[in-house]
Amino acid sequence: MRSFASDNNSGVHPLVMDALQRANEDHALGYGSDKWTDQAVAMLKESFTPACEPLFVFNGTGSNIVALQLMVRPFHSIICAETAHIYVDECGSPVKNTGAQIRPVLTPDGKLTPELIRPYLHGFGDQHHSQPGAIYLSQCTELGTVYTPGELKALTSLAHEHGMYVHMDGARIANACAYLKTSLKQITADCGIDVLSFGGTKNGLMMGECVVIFNEELKASAAFVRKQSAQLASKMRYLSCQFTAYLTDHLWLKNAEHANAMAQRLCDALKQYPGVCFTQKVESNQLFLTMPRATIDRLLQSYYFYFWNEANNEIRLVTSFDTTDEDIDNFISLLHQ
Repeated sequence: MRSFASDNNSGVHPLVMDALQRANEDHALGYGSDKWTDQAVAMLKESFTPACEPLFVFNGTGSNIVALQLMVRPFHSIICAETAHIYVDECGSPVKNTGAQIRPVLTPDGKLTPELIRPYLHGFGDQHHSQPGAIYLSQCTELGTVYTPGELKALTSLAHEHGMYVHMDGARIANACAYLKTSLKQITADCGIDVLSFGGTKNGLMMGECVVIFNEELKASAAFVRKQSAQLASKMRYLSCQFTAYLTDHLWLKNAEHANAMAQRLCDALKQYPGVCFTQKVESNQLFLTMPRATIDRLLQSYYFYFWNEANNEIRLVTSFDTTDEDIDNFISLLHQ
């Protein structure tokens, strides 16, 4: 069954699979002391900034808990959108691993703003209250929207004024760059982000993410935090070699541009139907919309996708680097029927 459920459901890009096959030759030193990891680290430093510290981990939740543990202690709080992945989809792992309180903020579009955050910036120095320690944001957001560089700089400036850090969950950062037409550096290091979770699993990788640390004062303990978090791979080359393929000839961007283009094509087709109403702007590879329940049920017989708010008949459709014109044509043909 072809799927619009999630970009996690797509396969592995052939060039990434080739890189894995090439890394699967002979023996290599473990835990990152290999030529594939050295090459990937060098390419990441070239893509972001030479001063960054990349650490490869197994998955998205792992990258988030490693990043947040660098930023907060158990008496801190982490401010995030109410729809944030760390609040909704990670089974309490960030709270368990950091001990910090999560403060969710209601947003109309998944995006935090200084105005939304300021009411939560109080109690500094009061021993009876959790101390605001970090802001977590997703790029793209869980509602498919994208932060501009100006919006990111406003958030990091606010955080740093209050002695806080900013963690960017970049599970779909490639899609954000494709939409904004920016480099990876322009929406991370240049905007004052302290730590990034750089994801690729949703965009052609088999597995793995990379915690990219920009803030110098957070680097010293990072390797130890990764180890304690069970995120240090012994056969590191199978994680790192994928990022070498991913960064070569801007494969990460080409994949994201295709996924975004397919989402826009699907959006344009869906807008022709009077029963369809979009609930969020389509700025990446995610579409949020409502349609009659009977239509949804019929589509679900042939295509897998998720309800976002079943009470309102709101669904989410997600395109991928391997979504085809035929996938969209068939979906629209079924909707037309």
